Amino acid sequence: MLVCPLVGHAEEARKVSCRFVGCAGTRPPSPLINTFEKGLEVSCTIPVNTFSEPVVCLAKANVITFVSADDRKPLASASIPEHVKAAILVFVPVPTPTDLVTWRVHVIEDTTKNFPDGGAFIANFYKQDVRCVLGTSTLILKSGTDHGFARPEKRDAFNMAPVIFQFQQNDAWRTTSETLLRFVPGMRYLIYSYLDPASGRPRIATFQDFMPVAPTPPPRR
Repeated sequence: MLVCPLVGHAEEARKVSCRFVGCAGTRPPSPLINTFEKGLEVSCTIPVNTFSEPVVCLAKANVITFVSADDRKPLASASIPEHVKAAILVFVPVPTPTDLVTWRVHVIEDTTKNFPDGGAFIANFYKQDVRCVLGTSTLILKSGTDHGFARPEKRDAFNMAPVIFQFQQNDAWRTTSETLLRFVPGMRYLIYSYLDPASGRPRIATFQDFMPVAPTPPPRR
């Protein structure tokens, strides 16, 4: 796959390895296209129940632009920080779509420092604050913010630890989700809060992500 190294003089283009997932409770976006230079195109399918396979996209001036595969109309754009080489892109519906954008894209840097092995990455797509408890750690996430949690230190004999989400209702916190999740090396969770368009209520979506298995070193002779 070819990538044009420069677009003009001021718009530097670079490759970014992307994995996609659509916000739970919504219809997946129609097939998208990221356009390279000289007519080259990358097809991007956005699943809603799992992560897509990695797809190399082109960021121009640190922005990846997606258009509809059907009519080539703009559907979404993702701002990629300059240092990011691999990212998870979460597609969230825009409450009031426009002719220029119908999906908001939340960018998660796909590194073990930001998205820890054995831990979890939590994002708040809800319109209000969310309080989350993971193991013994408690954090209040403002709307549109996120946080990576390391593997909980306190776990039971089965490596399980509590995960609790509370949403603000008037002046009180209301528990919406309370569960136990298994935290082991080689696996991590993407968890996010969102507004369910069908019920109008806040919901929690949880995805498992399995880390690549390191190759077995050759035996010594």
